[in-house]
Amino acid sequence: MAPKALCVDRFRNLKSIVVKRTVVLLSAKKMKTSQQRARGSVQPHRNADRAPKARARRPRGLKTRRAILRKAVNIASLEGLEGLTIGKLASALRISKSGLFAHFGSKEDLQCAVVDEARDIFVEKVVRPAYQFHGLKRLRALCENWLSYGEKRVFPGGCFFSAASLEFDDRPGRVRDQIVELMKKWLGNLEYAARDAQLAGEIKMEANVRQLAFEIQALAMGANWSSRLFRDQNAFRLVRGAILQRIDQVTGTMQLRQ
Repeated sequence: MAPKALCVDRFRNLKSIVVKRTVVLLSAKKMKTSQQRARGSVQPHRNADRAPKARARRPRGLKTRRAILRKAVNIASLEGLEGLTIGKLASALRISKSGLFAHFGSKEDLQCAVVDEARDIFVEKVVRPAYQFHGLKRLRALCENWLSYGEKRVFPGGCFFSAASLEFDDRPGRVRDQIVELMKKWLGNLEYAARDAQLAGEIKMEANVRQLAFEIQALAMGANWSSRLFRDQNAFRLVRGAILQRIDQVTGTMQLRQ
């Protein structure tokens, strides 16, 4: 074979080897890149599996806390806030005291949390449904919702705030301050509804709406007192009539009927 032809053949063989080797290296890189992509595509799924679990912890914890507080509110409505202890609540829930301490650091913290829970329930059952109305309709709805809430024993011990108000009237501290603030807001709701009705011409202008709110609350607490102490089945019916009569007096409805 001529030297020139031999050189050409060697060059072709060398080129073939280089090309083949290049193909192998590229294939290896593609395989490696594919594996990395595969790993990358799997990793987010792992994190995605973990993320819902992490997000689910907080709602589950809140749900547990609400369940604890609902039980605590029921106990306190029967035995009083002072009768509610972390040990008694732990026993009723069949959990450890340390488990409760994770939610409430002290007896006073527990009592304050129970008052907040009772407030939320009261607002849901009594206040919020009445706020679809205005003026005299709202005032009547607030009264009727309160009487229904007491009569149906939303709390097994009757109205939580009627009992708590008597229990803490002379006990200074955070719990009393919290109860005082909430009761003032409730009286304010009654007074505001009555004043709104007065401005709308539904209640006589000379009527003292603050006095009216005070009398309605006094009658309502009397219904709870008679129902609990005397087991009077007619207490709420009698007080319902008394409250409606008092509202009729300031609206002038009684004069029209007469």
